[in-house]
Parts: sequence; structure tokens; C-alpha cells
Amino acid sequence: MLHVFGRIILGPNVSPATPIHVRTVHSPHTADLSSEGRTTIDTDTGGRNRAITAGRMQIQIPGQHRSECTMPAPIISSTHRSSILMVHARVLHPTRPMMMELPAPSPTTSFLAVVLAAALFLASILRLRGRAARKYNLPPGPRPWPVIGNLDLLGPLPHHSARDLSARHGSLMSLRLGSFPAVVASSPDMARFFLKTRDLAFVDRPRTAAGKYISYNYSGLFSSPYGAYWRQGRKLWQAELFNARRLASLEHVRGEEVRSMLSDLRAAAAAAAAAVALREHLFMVNLNVISRMVLGRKYIVDGAGSPFTPEEFRWMIDEIFFLHGVLNVGDVIPWLGWLDPQGYVKRMKRLAKMVDRFLEHVLDEHNERRRREGEGFLARDMVDVLLELADDPNLEVPIHRDCVKGFILDLIGGGTDTSAVTVEWAMSELLMNPDVLAKATEELDRVIGRGRLVEEEDMPNLPYVEAVVKETMRLHPVAPLLTPRLSREDVSVGGYDIPAGTRILINIWAIGRDPAVWEAPMEFRPERFIGRGGGVDVKGQDFELLPFGSGRRMCPGIGLGLKMVHMILANLLHAFAWRLPDGVAAEELSMEETFGLTVPRRVPLEAVAEPKCPEACRFGSPLCCALRHADLASTCV
Repeated sequence: MLHVFGRIILGPNVSPATPIHVRTVHSPHTADLSSEGRTTIDTDTGGRNRAITAGRMQIQIPGQHRSECTMPAPIISSTHRSSILMVHARVLHPTRPMMMELPAPSPTTSFLAVVLAAALFLASILRLRGRAARKYNLPPGPRPWPVIGNLDLLGPLPHHSARDLSARHGSLMSLRLGSFPAVVASSPDMARFFLKTRDLAFVDRPRTAAGKYISYNYSGLFSSPYGAYWRQGRKLWQAELFNARRLASLEHVRGEEVRSMLSDLRAAAAAAAAAVALREHLFMVNLNVISRMVLGRKYIVDGAGSPFTPEEFRWMIDEIFFLHGVLNVGDVIPWLGWLDPQGYVKRMKRLAKMVDRFLEHVLDEHNERRRREGEGFLARDMVDVLLELADDPNLEVPIHRDCVKGFILDLIGGGTDTSAVTVEWAMSELLMNPDVLAKATEELDRVIGRGRLVEEEDMPNLPYVEAVVKETMRLHPVAPLLTPRLSREDVSVGGYDIPAGTRILINIWAIGRDPAVWEAPMEFRPERFIGRGGGVDVKGQDFELLPFGSGRRMCPGIGLGLKMVHMILANLLHAFAWRLPDGVAAEELSMEETFGLTVPRRVPLEAVAEPKCPEACRFGSPLCCALRHADLASTCV
């Protein structure tokens, strides 16, 4: 039905009572315009609702010429069985055709019409693009919410939540992390696919605020995207910073700092009424080793000439670890990033200024020594090596000053907290399993004896201690989801599609506790890595045990990390007799975690450390000497 509403302005010689007929060109029906100026014309012909795309009307006044007027199209849509047409008609002269006038559209109507037309055009384009776009067959996963995706399903321990979700959806699972698609792999086969079979397709890194503001706009090796700069950086790290010759040349640094830690622990045990907090000692020994190997001295102890006090340096290190481990809203929902609702970006910018001031001082100190020594200059630490590499004119990609700073931050961050967290978890498991602790101690006494400390060269002869480290890394990997990767292209696996731009998470924590992979996975059994199980290693080739990752993005500092963990743990067990505080049973020891850049114990471990060197010992052995006076350890005989 076509409803026509309007008014007729009649000429002076046309009576108001004159019948006026109005009809459409598309319908043989006519209707009289009532005195109120309303009429209805049936346009439904043959049971079909015909679209009147050009609203042509005929108005006939008896005795006058018939008048036609064309209305703008489309006024009447085929999707409506009726429309209302606003008309103004005026009889100009009884002997001339009557003209019908349309009202001039208002500015608001014009604006709305333009907006509506633009919206319809955009919708049609999007529909065409949607039809042309590839339909991905994504792996199964929970249904995401708008904006937040599946972030609501990831609790304070995301690796636990991901394991529980994978139990329902499978070892290859899709998630939506805010604005970005993600895939979680929770089996050795899936880990092998992403980290080895198609490693190059998943070698990229997602962009984060920490990488931008703290790591000098992704200049660090861990945060930089895949490309010529990253390939060159990784090659230099492997060939120059972590080669066997370089690590061997700095072995004395590691030995001195381990002995210093043992001396500090002895003093703390003597002063403590019951137990010592182990975490601080583990953190300090690793930080001191890294500081000396990378920077040349211990800034947290010796602040002479530094722009910061040792306390400020420690705060800066803690802030670096914290801000690299937080979930920043802008990293997962970019269009909310400008709000910085958590205040993390503001803290990152503040920290970046402090870090840059410190690193400028470090570089200036090293360049001054290079200038002073001239041709006789020899590199003493890793900053010296990096500055020499930066001067190489044959590099494919120049290493600028900010690049050197980014590498330094990676060396400090990657080598400090990870080793400390691993040793603390190892000591926790040993205290919960006294039989295992007894076996490790027996091996040390048998192989090393009571007359000296453990050296790095002793480790190949301590298979049970090595098995304890492997078992700890199986149950307590410091990076349980590894560092996220980013797919560079569309890839298919197992009948499912992984679109380009997808974040890849490998849940090595879930793999390490999977009963389909490990026998009695929740039990701490180092024996599983001895004998027939001794072939399983942590160096990236056995995908059921990947604490350092695998493939091109595998941790380049694995050699140093293993040396530090083995040396510290072995000497702790060899120099002290350990037990839980009085009144704390092994089964009561909390093993809760907290999630961040690493995953340490939620409650720092406290234990009673009883030195094996008796008070009556007057420096009769290097072991006793090291425990009492670390600065004299090298002179003990």
C-alpha cells in the first residue's frame, strides 16, 4: 500500500469541493484526495509487492490537464509494503498542467541521508570483503567475549588456567587475548611443530610496551622482531659473548662470588635464631656474577662514581624485572593503551630515564678506559666486547649506542632472576623429599670429599645433582609459557589454521606434568633422568623438557645458566646441612607460585643451614676457609 500524504493548494478558479484523483503510474487504481489531503493507493498487483523505484505520480483534476511529477528515487523501498510520501502540490493555472513541489530538505535531513548512504556503502564493502576473505578453521577453544576475549579465563597463574582449558579443548587450543588471536600448545608434538618443524614461521615476537620503552625500542635481543638485526645479534651473542672460551675466562668470577655467598650464608645462619631466607642470597650471588661478567664490577656493592647508590641500583633492577612481567592492558587491547589504566607505561618511562642515565655512565667508563689504554686495550667484560663489536665496519646492520644498551639489559635480566628462582625451587623440593636430599649429599661427599668446595669441572662427575636440576626444571620451569612467539604467515597443522599475527604460547609447565608423557609426574624423582632416562636433556632437542625453549629463539645463555645453577646448588648442599625450621613438616611446606617475568615461590623459602665446617676447624681446609672468609679462599690450602 502506498500512503500519500500532502496538501493541494488550489488556484482561484478551482472549487475546494472539486474531486481530485491521485494514482501512481504503476497502478491502475485511483483514489480521491480527501479534504485533509490524505489518500491511499493500492500498488500491490498480482499478489506481489512491486518496488516503485521512480515515484511517478499522476494527479488529475476534472476539467484540467493531467499532471505528472517525478519523485526522487528511491522513496519507496521493496522491503516495505507501504511508505509515507510527503508532497506539496499547487495548481498554478486551471488551463496549465498542475505542478507538484517537494519540500526542500532540511540540513539535518541532508546530513542524516549522507551518513546513512555512507553507512550502507561501507556495510556493502565490508560484506564483499568478508565474502572474499579466507575462512579460517581455527583450533578449538573457549568462546571469547567482545573486547577482552578470553582474558577473564586466565587467572593469576595463566599456565595453570591454560592447562585446565586444554584438558577440555585439546593440546592445540585457540584463545583470544584481548584484540589478538593466540594458540596454546600443550604437548611435545605440538611444541616440536612450532619450535622446530615450522620454527621460521613462528620466530617473530609480539610488540610490548616494555620492549618499546625499556628495551630501547626493541633493540634487545629478546624483544627485537625477526630480521637482519636479530639474526646478526644472535650470531654475535653465540660467537662472542657465550662461547666456551669466554665463559672459561670468567670462571674465576663465578667461583669467587659463590664462595662469597657461602660466607654470607654462614654469617646469616649464625645470627639467625632459627632459619635464613634463601632467596635474597641467591638473587645477590647471581646479580653479582652478572654485574662483574657484563659490567666489570658490582654496582650494587660498589657505588663509587656511579650516578646511583647501591640501594637505587637494586630498586632499578627490581623494577626492570617487575615491569617486564606485568600484563599491560595496552599490550593486549591496543586502543586502550593511551589510557594507561594501570599506570605501568608511566612507570616504564620513568624507569627508562633512570636506566639510560646508568648505562650512559657505564659506557662512558668503558670508553674512557679504551681511550686511556690505546693499543694495549684488552676486553675484560662483555660491555668491552660489545663496544668492540659496535666498531666493526663490516657488520651487516650497524650496532648503535642504544643497541649496546639493549643488549646489556638483556644480559642482566636473563642471567639474574632465572638462576636464582631455579635454585630456590630445587632447595624446596629437596627439603620436601629428605631421601632425595640424602642421595645428593652422599654423592657430593663421595666424589668431592669434605676438604674442598665444588668446582665447575666437577659437574660431569655428579650425575645425581644434575638429575636434581633437570627434575626441578621439569616441575618448575621459570618461564612456564616460554616467551610468546608471533606467527609470520598463515600455517596449517592437524587440519587447523594458524593465521598470521597469532601469538604462540608453549605450555611447558603442562607438558612437564602430563601423565601421558611422564610416569608419576607429580612426584619429585631425579632417578627418572639416570640410566635409561639419562638421555633426556634440557638443551632443546627433547620436547618433553624445554626450560630454555628450542629453535632459533632458544635462550642463548643456556650454557652460563646451567653452570650457575649447578655450581650454586652443589655448593649449598656440600657446605651446609639443610632442614626445615622446627615445627614445619615437609608436607606443610607451601609450594604456591606467583606469576611474573619468572615464576618464583609465592612465599620465600626459609630453612635452617648448619655449616659442615665445625667451629674448631682453624682453616684446616679450603672448605672451612671459604665458609669463614671468602676473601681468603684463594689462599686456603
